[in-house]
Amino acid sequence: IIVGLLAQGLAPGEMMEALGTLMEERINLVLVANTIGQIFGLALPTLLIARLHSSRWADFLHLRPTSAYAFGLAFVGLVALTPVVQFLGSVNQHLPLPDFLQELEQAQIDLIDRVLLQGGAVWLTLLMLAVTPAICEELLFRGYVQRQAERSLGIVGGILFSGIIFGLYHLRLTQVLPLATLGLYLAFLTWSTGSLYPAMLVHFANNAFAIILSSYVSSSPEYDPADLEQFEVPWYYIVVGIAVFIPVAMRLARLNLEPGTGPGTPGAPERRDFFI
Repeated sequence: IIVGLLAQGLAPGEMMEALGTLMEERINLVLVANTIGQIFGLALPTLLIARLHSSRWADFLHLRPTSAYAFGLAFVGLVALTPVVQFLGSVNQHLPLPDFLQELEQAQIDLIDRVLLQGGAVWLTLLMLAVTPAICEELLFRGYVQRQAERSLGIVGGILFSGIIFGLYHLRLTQVLPLATLGLYLAFLTWSTGSLYPAMLVHFANNAFAIILSSYVSSSPEYDPADLEQFEVPWYYIVVGIAVFIPVAMRLARLNLEPGTGPGTPGAPERRDFFI
């Protein structure tokens, strides 16, 4: 849809207005189009490029099994990191931005709110805005981008690059800090576990929580949806979150050294199979 609007030569404000009209009149069409775009624009090209890099494309993209323990740590880490992410979102919103970027950002927020607060089938929204991004975006950013970035920038550089690019990809400048932080955590998970599946789980859980919370707020007359944007995280939540996250991250880092998880173990891809 966005490509079609760009082809018409619409200015950013006009494009967002046209998208807003579609959201009001054909919101299901927009959701379907977004899902198709993620599958054919992100996932399938990533799988194709991985096949060109190596016959062991699944290993190349970190599509390897991991333990239930790793999944549990990944989820606990997300819960602990959530207050920090929320705090960074509040900080990010107070950073100065040019007026036209603020208007574009507000229009984008309005579009997202219309999707989350539409009052339609929650399972369909979860499928299109939680399941699909968790698979398609992780295949691209943690499966391919991080793999290639690590080859030229090293492990730390690859994690940083993948996380920052993930934050910028969403084109929400007032949310770059929290999105990049989540991206860094997802990249760290992929490196520490040697598997893409924990990052997919965390990505899905993060999006699903936002969708379910927004659906609950929209259906409860005692709550105002605007409260979600204005919520201030208590400082002690942040302190507790950091205190829990640090030991969880240390345990996750140790997984990379355990047999069957890190690179170089049986089933892991060989460097000579991969092209730059």
